[in-house]
Amino acid sequence: MAKIALVDDDRNILTSVSMTLEAEGYEVSTYNDGLQALNAFNEELPELAVLDIKMPRMDGMDLLSRLRQKSDVPVIFLTSKDDEIDEVLGLRMGADDYVRKPFSQRLLVERIRAILRRQEARVSDAGVVSEEKSEGLIERGYLTMDPLRHIVTWKGNNVSLTVTEFLLLQALATRPGFVKSRDQLMDVAYDDQVYVDDRTIDSHIKRLRKKMRTADADFAAIETLYGIGYRYTE
Repeated sequence: MAKIALVDDDRNILTSVSMTLEAEGYEVSTYNDGLQALNAFNEELPELAVLDIKMPRMDGMDLLSRLRQKSDVPVIFLTSKDDEIDEVLGLRMGADDYVRKPFSQRLLVERIRAILRRQEARVSDAGVVSEEKSEGLIERGYLTMDPLRHIVTWKGNNVSLTVTEFLLLQALATRPGFVKSRDQLMDVAYDDQVYVDDRTIDSHIKRLRKKMRTADADFAAIETLYGIGYRYTE
């Protein structure tokens, strides 16, 4: 039973969404603002967090920034329909997805399921992986990826990626030199029932590059082919 944190200053949303998620079998903790949630996260992290962007005391952006200092727990943002800048900024900061208000609770449930399924699929066989070397290890030039352990290194330096960032890098690095269109990358990162636009993929790629450059300021292995997509070059 996955533990979900729901953070929003709207008590109606906290009540209705938590009831829906509990009916789906999730364990839900609710918080009225970002500071309250951060204090709770310092004690125990959820398996996924749903954050409103605009909240008193500490908003969703600040909470995500603090959270990313110590954890890559998946995050879904709740945004108003006019907050496109916030959506893009949130994705660049490391959010995995966003849902616009007013939203269908069924849509939110499906997006939560999609992210949790990706995590479960990645670690389901981890218990049988050899301690010396994972069978599915990907090595491309300076890049090493261990999908079962969710470990990425560049030039020997560890790079911490979210679930979505890891999947995108894995898709590109699996076939170096081959171009992946944005549609192909969407299929890799999201289930068929979850719609995202080109801007979402672009934001994830920008965030991915930024993280890789923390390990190597000259990182340039992910190329943009304008109007076509992206490719990985060794």
